[in-house]
Amino acid sequence: MTGYGRGSAEGDTFSVSVDVKTVNNRFLDVHLRLGGELAPLEPAIKRQISSRLSRGRVDLTINLEKTSQTAYELNRPLIAGYVNALREMQTEFGIAGELDINLIARLPGALQPSRDGLSDDVSAGLEKALAGALDELERMRAQEGEALRQEMSERIDKIEALVPLIESAAAGLVDAYRARLQKRISELLSRNGQLVEIDHGRLAQEVAYLSDRSDVSEEMVRLRSHLIQFRDALNSSSETGKMLDFLLQELNREANTTLSKSTDLSMKESALAIKAEVEKLREQVQNVE
Repeated sequence: MTGYGRGSAEGDTFSVSVDVKTVNNRFLDVHLRLGGELAPLEPAIKRQISSRLSRGRVDLTINLEKTSQTAYELNRPLIAGYVNALREMQTEFGIAGELDINLIARLPGALQPSRDGLSDDVSAGLEKALAGALDELERMRAQEGEALRQEMSERIDKIEALVPLIESAAAGLVDAYRARLQKRISELLSRNGQLVEIDHGRLAQEVAYLSDRSDVSEEMVRLRSHLIQFRDALNSSSETGKMLDFLLQELNREANTTLSKSTDLSMKESALAIKAEVEKLREQVQNVE
């Protein structure tokens, strides 16, 4: 589900702002953009996010500004390796000159903020700013979620309205099969100009067999049950995304079975319409937690 939130916090020696945005994703996928100084806090930041969100791609940016002097420490192994390599280059190739401290200072990672420079106040401020950003994000997502719930409910209404049409068409299949068979048999038997009496008992057996093969009453009962469960899940305050995914699979299964059993055009059209609504619901369910 898409959304955006921003939070900030200030202290005597710092100010921090947090921007967080989410887009649709079946799983929780967190991407952080923060400075190396904040790297030790990355696990705590991800835990705070996962405690509030369960699905979606999350992009989070943290901007930390310190108003007091920042202490730096040398990355001694990196600098030593660089200096040794330069001196080895001078010796091997006979290159004159002195090492330039400005060049070494610009070496990526040579100077790093002191690990002791991240105070408890900064950590607490960051946590507060992130909480504020997540609060704003959830308010925006809640508004979108309500609109999404209404739209999905309308699609469920459309599917529910198609069930009586299928049941009504199925109720007339027995008479339609009987009339079709009787007409076809009569045509075949009267080709030589002589009428032959039809065995109505045998005809009834064939009609019963065809009717049994095309009976969709069980499919409609299960479909109605799935629709009720889908509505309950939509109105639930708990996480229902996976439940809705499963129910849509079952709705699609019942529609496919109805299509395979029926030879009636109106039943096929209704089953295809159900499948179309299910596909649209599948796209929307990816946004639901």
